[in-house]
Amino acid sequence: MKLIYFAWVRQKVGRAEEIVDVPREVETVGALATWLQSRGGGYVEAFADLKRLRAAVNQEHVDFSAPVGPSDEVAFFPPVTGG
Repeated sequence: MKLIYFAWVRQKVGRAEEIVDVPREVETVGALATWLQSRGGGYVEAFADLKRLRAAVNQEHVDFSAPVGPSDEVAFFPPVTGG
């Protein structure tokens, strides 16, 4: 699975993107976020409060109950405001 991080999420995890092999039980964006938090380090802080995050799967905005699979591209980013 390809993961992409934007803005302060990228700063906290220390990278813009990565390829990961996730456990089979990770079937939703929310489960993926929980698994990422379990990796420790900056992931703990970045994924501590999912209300502060948005996600996209294969470049489509989704909620955290959306399914994910091993060949998906998942992006995490903060809410965007205009101005």
